[in-house]
Amino acid sequence: MAGLCITAVTLIAMLGQTSVAGTIVDEIFVICGVLFLLCTYCVFWALRTSQPRLAERLDHIAEMLFAIALTGMVSAGILMVFTVG
Repeated sequence: MAGLCITAVTLIAMLGQTSVAGTIVDEIFVICGVLFLLCTYCVFWALRTSQPRLAERLDHIAEMLFAIALTGMVSAGILMVFTVG
């Protein structure tokens, strides 16, 4: 998912979208990419820890990060359609 965000940022840069909406979409995709990366780290750490309580907390954090990042990514995609089109 982080790779898709990077691809979207690259696509926007290649299309030369320098409008305000294009810049906002670009920033949203970057933030979503970072959130997906943090989600992956939380899952990895939750699988490696021997403390069940910490694993449960990290799992909850990972779920929330994923939901926020996915919502942001879809929102940015919708904005990108209206910006590019």
